[in-house]
Amino acid sequence: MINQKLVTIGTFDFKLNHLLVIGILILSFSVSFLLRFQPADYGFELNEFDPFFNYRATQYIVNNGIDDYFEWNDSLSWYPIGRDVSSNSQVILHLTAASTYWIFGGGMDLYDFTILFPAIVASLSAIVIFALVRVIGGTTAGLFSSLLFSISIPLLIRSPLGWFKSEPLGLLFSLIAIYFLLSGINSNNKKIAIAKLIGAGIFTTFSISAWGGNQFFIIPIGIFFLTLPFLRADHKFIIWAIPLYTITTILVSLGFERVSSNFLFGLGGLSLIVPTLFLVSCIFIQNKSPSNKTRNGLLFLLALLIIAPTILVINADSQFLPLPSHRYLNALNPFLTTSDPLVDSVAEHATTTIEQSFLFHSILMIFSGIGIWLILKNTQIKNSNFIKNDMLSFSLILGIVGVYVSSTFVRLEVFASISVIVLASLGLTVLTKEFFKKESKSRKPLSKLIQLPYVAGIIILLVIPMIYPTGSEPSTIIHVPATILNGGAAYTVATNDWIETLDWIKNNTPQDAVVASWWDYGYWIQTMAERASLADNSTVHTNRIENIAKMLLSDPNSAWNSLNEMQADYVLIFVAGEKLNVNAEGSFYTLSGGGDESKKQWFMRIAGYDTAKYLHNDGISGTDYFWNETLLGQMFPFTLLGYINPNNLSQQSETYIPGMLAIYEKDVKFPSDGDGPLKLVYASSGFTEEKIGPMIGVFVYEVNKDYKPES
Repeated sequence: MINQKLVTIGTFDFKLNHLLVIGILILSFSVSFLLRFQPADYGFELNEFDPFFNYRATQYIVNNGIDDYFEWNDSLSWYPIGRDVSSNSQVILHLTAASTYWIFGGGMDLYDFTILFPAIVASLSAIVIFALVRVIGGTTAGLFSSLLFSISIPLLIRSPLGWFKSEPLGLLFSLIAIYFLLSGINSNNKKIAIAKLIGAGIFTTFSISAWGGNQFFIIPIGIFFLTLPFLRADHKFIIWAIPLYTITTILVSLGFERVSSNFLFGLGGLSLIVPTLFLVSCIFIQNKSPSNKTRNGLLFLLALLIIAPTILVINADSQFLPLPSHRYLNALNPFLTTSDPLVDSVAEHATTTIEQSFLFHSILMIFSGIGIWLILKNTQIKNSNFIKNDMLSFSLILGIVGVYVSSTFVRLEVFASISVIVLASLGLTVLTKEFFKKESKSRKPLSKLIQLPYVAGIIILLVIPMIYPTGSEPSTIIHVPATILNGGAAYTVATNDWIETLDWIKNNTPQDAVVASWWDYGYWIQTMAERASLADNSTVHTNRIENIAKMLLSDPNSAWNSLNEMQADYVLIFVAGEKLNVNAEGSFYTLSGGGDESKKQWFMRIAGYDTAKYLHNDGISGTDYFWNETLLGQMFPFTLLGYINPNNLSQQSETYIPGMLAIYEKDVKFPSDGDGPLKLVYASSGFTEEKIGPMIGVFVYEVNKDYKPES
């Protein structure tokens, strides 16, 4: 019935099963897009920090052209140094967005286009992963993978509406690259194989240019190449096919400055080049061996596995090979997690917990395990052609590497998601084939009885993570406001404090004004306020970030000198808290909502200071020294009143007691008409309004150039 022909187009018979495939893919795309559209309930804005620079870079291409983009030194970034954009940016992301805007923009505002871009790109990936997994395990497995991709929590978190960052486009190009690679080496037509392998090399470079994290896809590809001489008998084919892919990747990477410098001549490139050289050499050795071909190849592999780690150990001291950045080394070596406070301070670099892993992958972990067991079992059965040995090898390698690299950073859970989705799809396919395989006379009654419960059980298992536990469903997790609407605070509220503040800076400060702030807000200042910042999210000059941290923690006189040395005209800080009540005695606040008041411990660690001087033993509450002697403490327009027991409000203390809650009242130490080192020239409406509940406050201070430091 399902193979019934509907219409013939040329020599192609369009059947009912083709219609079913198209329907499921449309469903996957629609579910994927609708889930990613959830943040629109709070406002139609770019989300997080990096998207604002990516929007501005795309805007530069649209307004000035591609040639000027490659010559652009961004003067608003890292003032007065600037930033050579094409050498340290996601170039292919900007070029792709600008190109698709020219083609599909249709008069739409570019800002709105870049908001929609990641949701559409990520939803298209649900279709591409179908093609990829179909090459590995067939159409059924591909359809399962498409549906699972559309509801994967880690993938949803990293590609919602407005997430104009690296991952959505980078993952799309990586999936395309792997699809071309696997389908190319499985093609029976040499011309088609050549075209696909060249395409795989091109998209591999594109994917790394879009997101440097895609270098982690090189690792399973490289390991896969090591296995091919032992899994494939068509040595005459793979001895030129694999080098063709690698050479294409190398040649295309030379056109991208950032890729060629960070990937080609680093460990990422070696992870591709060395396995390719091994494959060619191993096949040559096997062909020249009159006997024991496999043994000789394995001995050569063993030698490589001994030599390569030895070189890496030696390189750790001499560094004759360029090393990747600390973030990439951290993913490969989890023991580096706490050695760089700047890396550790980023929320998306937090180590994945066991609870998060189960939340992210839940039922899919079970299907992945079952899938591995059943696939390995099926390979032992003669005439079982469900999955070829080389495709099985790639799936298992991808699964192991994906889970490993994601264990360090929450951000890298997207790799575990891809791995688990592939294995779970194969597992579900094997199970389905077992329950629906052709019946024999002896098992016909049993088969009929268990098929319907099997289908119902699978549906229930897959639906449970969509509705339970309450509050952790994909639709709820993704339903959060864009970061610029709450500053990344802990409160799920949407305000205009940041947008209004940045608009005020744009319209009320000189065009050549320079704004100092913590590096988190640099891209917002450059893009929305159109003013130069001292530091931003590219973190290309970490010493500048360290100097800003030291400035904020210095006494006001020293900090004023530092601000003038850095040529800053204004200083911006962000405070998040909660207003408890409003009465005749005044307003009272708690301050621990995710603003600079909650980041100050990271300022101290990045500056290299002893936190005990500034914080009580809970690691969060500021000491008297912090509040009275540091510039940051005095920039917070609040004064500590005392502490209360949140479980017994009658229990109060003027001094710090562990477990008690700090209470503050408004107190501007640097008023606009004062003669101090700074003058408060703007406070956002969240601070000035007398409204109980979450408080989002953004404050702009002008550096008083006439201030006379006290001796």
